[in-house]
Amino acid sequence: MANPCAIAQLGASVLRQQAEPVEDVHADYIQETIAVMRATLAGTQGVGLAAPQISVSKRIIIVASRPTARYPYAPSMAPVAMINPSYMACSTSQEKGWEGCLSIPSIRALVPRYQAIDVAYTSQHGERVTQHFEGFVARVFQHEFDHLDGIVYLDRVETNRDIFSESEYFRQQLSA
Repeated sequence: MANPCAIAQLGASVLRQQAEPVEDVHADYIQETIAVMRATLAGTQGVGLAAPQISVSKRIIIVASRPTARYPYAPSMAPVAMINPSYMACSTSQEKGWEGCLSIPSIRALVPRYQAIDVAYTSQHGERVTQHFEGFVARVFQHEFDHLDGIVYLDRVETNRDIFSESEYFRQQLSA
């Protein structure tokens, strides 16, 4: 099993770059990158990770929705590595929802996202896959996809009043 690595933090230039497409899914370097991403994500309370977050500028994400202390109501799904992903929104409307990011610790924000999307990607075994995601999983996918284009979730916030410290976010959630 691969060893986890450090997660790039906001300000690291790799988080603001357009990630490069993966040319050969079967290349040892790509398979090792996916293994490191899986190991890194498994050691966190996160529900997704993009290759730029481990300082690898390649178009690879992992979506791994699961209930954690950070996301207690997240649905469970097996971690899925998605190479060269793309998506299409199923409607034009977006809904605000809370997001956080392993690259921006201790902050939460309300971010508008499409609630239903159709996605396409190449699996780590080279198969072309299409899926439909809704709700939380659709949000996680879009968040991670943004990382591939050098966008962080704070770039999508409509107003600074939608940005909270994580401690205030949890305080308000517990009192609601």
